[in-house]
Amino acid sequence: MHFCVLLWGFTAILGKLITLGALPLVWWRMMMVALALLLFPKFWSGVAKLPGRMIAIYAGIGVLVAMHWFAFYGAINLSNASVAVACMALAPVFVSLVEPLITGSRFHVRDVVLGLAVIPGVLLIVGGTPAGMRAGIAMGVLAALLVSLFSSLSKRFIEQGEPLAVTGIEMGAGSAALMMISPVWMSESLFQVPARNDMVFLLILALVCTLLPFALALVVMRHLSAFAATLAVNMEPVYAVLLAILILGEQRELTPMFYAGVAIIFVVVFGHPILIMRLRNKPYTVRSRPLNPGSE
Repeated sequence: MHFCVLLWGFTAILGKLITLGALPLVWWRMMMVALALLLFPKFWSGVAKLPGRMIAIYAGIGVLVAMHWFAFYGAINLSNASVAVACMALAPVFVSLVEPLITGSRFHVRDVVLGLAVIPGVLLIVGGTPAGMRAGIAMGVLAALLVSLFSSLSKRFIEQGEPLAVTGIEMGAGSAALMMISPVWMSESLFQVPARNDMVFLLILALVCTLLPFALALVVMRHLSAFAATLAVNMEPVYAVLLAILILGEQRELTPMFYAGVAIIFVVVFGHPILIMRLRNKPYTVRSRPLNPGSE
């Protein structure tokens, strides 16, 4: 499971290394994943079993995934990988507030406390980044909000479809939506073939850091409790920040105040499920991102 999460952590690093803008980067990633899934018989059999209403719902979720990835990679372009993944650590907080509205689950006052507890961390992150990166922070927070929306929707509807079929529909719908907005958003064509280095990084991003960990996660989830898997998934921002330091040297762009803010958010995100588990004396599933390619 941690190997899967480590691969997801590389998505932010690859997003920084790829020279494409956020929109073509996301389009190529989603299109490559969708095309790869066409080779799986389970995709076709899964789609055949779905009613039209569910296909439309999954397509709508796919558009949200595309918007999330667009905001996430936009945050990387406007700031750096460390700032973007630090903002993504806010996703469980947003999920705890959004999920009851979408799934009809019970709303808990402790979730409001969770949201308030991360505010000092967010303020330190803002204060610990250069002024030119503030737009990247705003995009990162937007990406975290969008992931909370499609995570909650996925939790409500994911059991009604075969995972590979659902993923293929979402990736296809997301790439189609990006094609429709590209004439307005960008002057260059999405169909322009990326440079050789970018194409190599895109293939790694789509196949190694998206499809591979998704397939592995489906297997390991049969042997892990939801609580253990969730704690592993919450390690993704930690791995990404460490990788950004080791590979990109981003610590030179940020101050100790930034890392103090990240530490506060991580303590809240990890401490919340542990506290609840002890209070209930049983495993507790924190409301976090789903184990699918719609994270980063």
